[in-house]
Amino acid sequence: MTAAVLHGAKEIKIEPQPLPALNPGMVLLRVRRAGICGSDLHYFEHGYCAAFVPTRPFILGHEFTAEVAALADGVDSVKVGTRVTANPARSCGFCEFCKAGRPNLCRKIIMLGSASTKPPTDGAFAEFVTVRADQCHALPQEMSDELGAMIEPFAVALHAVKRAGVVSGKRVLVEGGGPIGLLVAMTARTFGAATVALSDIVASRRETAHKLGLDVTLDPSAKNLAGQVREIAGDGFDVVFEASGARPALRQAFDLVRTGGTIVQIGTLGTEDVPLPANLLMYRAINFIGSMRYGDVFDEAIRLIAANRIDLRPLITGVLPFADAGDAMRLAGDKNQAMKVQIQITKE
Repeated sequence: MTAAVLHGAKEIKIEPQPLPALNPGMVLLRVRRAGICGSDLHYFEHGYCAAFVPTRPFILGHEFTAEVAALADGVDSVKVGTRVTANPARSCGFCEFCKAGRPNLCRKIIMLGSASTKPPTDGAFAEFVTVRADQCHALPQEMSDELGAMIEPFAVALHAVKRAGVVSGKRVLVEGGGPIGLLVAMTARTFGAATVALSDIVASRRETAHKLGLDVTLDPSAKNLAGQVREIAGDGFDVVFEASGARPALRQAFDLVRTGGTIVQIGTLGTEDVPLPANLLMYRAINFIGSMRYGDVFDEAIRLIAANRIDLRPLITGVLPFADAGDAMRLAGDKNQAMKVQIQITKE
């Protein structure tokens, strides 16, 4: 097969690779469309992602639409020819977290397109990829490949909003106007939030939020930010989603959330400890919650998109051919021009 292989920072090569082995319980998928995630960009721009340093060249990508090409012996939960997306995080299925219905917290997760394992686990920027059969989620016939490749990032947002509890009628702030932040804001609005505000230091991202119909956008560096928040949310927002992964944004969240409100941490802040205002957390009884990837929400995400409860197409700002995977990565890294960039791997 052909794959886009990361050899180091800013070095992706389109080259032949062996077809992945079809081990017991696995499914061979022919990838059609793949999206570029923030973690893919970290690997591309720096050669590593947080604490994950590749020990060899490997294939990125974990947001995709594919067609089932072959099944291992004994697999009967999916059929050859079925169009699917996949949960790229393969949990063990046996640990206490998996048995408790929280597979996203499994300590033995194998993630597609990630150097969290040694050697790295190859991902979906290739003509073929293998996953365990239970990672596959069938797509409705009418759902496009581009939307199928948006299920994974949408699942991140959907899980985060669920972690916050009921958002219906609440005043919500999302910090960070990247793809995940915008998806969280759109999801909160779909689930009935009374006010949805988004803050980002990049003006073009605030403009994108306006175009998507969010209620308010904020510049977190504005001198009159506190006054703007009072006008929008009185004593503070009921729920703040921190989706930027920026330390100043996390600290600011504690000033912008109301007493008794909730902060949901989604953004990755790196490997160093981050100081937090523990006294504020205590005496204002703030709920501080982490949200890691996704729970069991893929099928729900598919149903919401199929029912037109949320339209993710405006977030797709570029589609490039497989041969131009390097250019696609560079475009995706331009915060002023791109939101979600996808790669057309194969066609029918």
